[in-house]
Amino acid sequence: MTAWDCDVLVIGGGIVGLSTAYAITRAAPGTRVIVLEKEAGPARHQTGRNSGVIHSGIYYPPGSLKARFAVEGAAELVKFCAEYDIPHETTGKLIVATDRAELPRLHALVQRGRENGIPVRELGPAQIMEYEPHVRGLAAIHVGTTGTCDYGAVANRLAGLATDAGTSVRYGEEVRAIGRRASAVAVRTASGSVVRAGALVNCAGLHCDRIAQLAGDDPGMRIVPFRGEYYELVPSRAPLVRGLVYPVPDPAFPFLGVHLTRGIDGRVHIGPNAVPALAREGYTWHTVRPDEFAATLAYPGAWRIARRHWRYGAGELRRSASKRAFTDAVRRLLPVVRTDDLVRAPAGVRAQAVLPDGTLVDDFLFAESARAVHVLNAPSPAATASLPIGREVARRALAALDG
Repeated sequence: MTAWDCDVLVIGGGIVGLSTAYAITRAAPGTRVIVLEKEAGPARHQTGRNSGVIHSGIYYPPGSLKARFAVEGAAELVKFCAEYDIPHETTGKLIVATDRAELPRLHALVQRGRENGIPVRELGPAQIMEYEPHVRGLAAIHVGTTGTCDYGAVANRLAGLATDAGTSVRYGEEVRAIGRRASAVAVRTASGSVVRAGALVNCAGLHCDRIAQLAGDDPGMRIVPFRGEYYELVPSRAPLVRGLVYPVPDPAFPFLGVHLTRGIDGRVHIGPNAVPALAREGYTWHTVRPDEFAATLAYPGAWRIARRHWRYGAGELRRSASKRAFTDAVRRLLPVVRTDDLVRAPAGVRAQAVLPDGTLVDDFLFAESARAVHVLNAPSPAATASLPIGREVARRALAALDG
């Protein structure tokens, strides 16, 4: 009998960490798993602060982890939600070109969608109005497999299923130190608790690079936090949008631009507008952590992003400062909207992995070392793809345990 408190220790109680714990219990019943989450409950950050979209996988290069995980994950997630009575809806979405310069990129998305096995339908202006009477564009594509769900409820269900299978999910346990030996990993939390495990899984999201460093590993990247700012339509104007409406994305930047999302609660979220966050959990401009902000400023990759994308960033900052400018961006898709139709909604923060040369990591990024697996980039569509991602991380974690 080992002296470990558990076989696998998962740091992070977001949807990826909980899906990993759940997948381990299914792949290797009897494996002792502990999940440490610093907040008082699950899914308090990226998982619980997004627009709730079930992504189809149409944007992602064929053969990429994003494409594979999104296509598999969307279908599995819908079945999971149906099985456990979690609110969800398959609404479909429109990707709309509003400028002639966007038409080649729109046609390229059609081809990409078909290569990824996603059903798409090309639409002209009149057909756009059949789906969304108030949306205007030169052309669009309809993606039928896109929808929405309550990701907080999904995370809660995953936590419950993992717990039922013997996992211990411990909230309010922030990791402060990690020690590693050939035979075990030991983690000390802010409460003074020490947990010894055969293998460590880092699913810490906004803090994943810091956790990797605590474990003695060089992640080769840093998290640069970007705040996604949202508005929503006032209730009387929510009927202007039936489902999901997206612009044609900018291929040079991994954010999808300001889009319209009717959630499962009937509210229409609009956004996100992506701006630098002044803290890893900086959900407003007033939330500043000087040590975290200074670390971002000191990172060469952050400066290289600024030089490379300053024009894009200037537009995002302008929309952050001016509700009228934000409304103008929305009006490209929804011309009837007025400034008074929009009210502020809660923001989210994206844990964007950035390489030292300023490259924004655009796919899932994993790193492994002795007795440790690090999830260093889990961008959208991580929530959609949480079930296959959990299986992939679980596979790696069990291999680290055996090794």
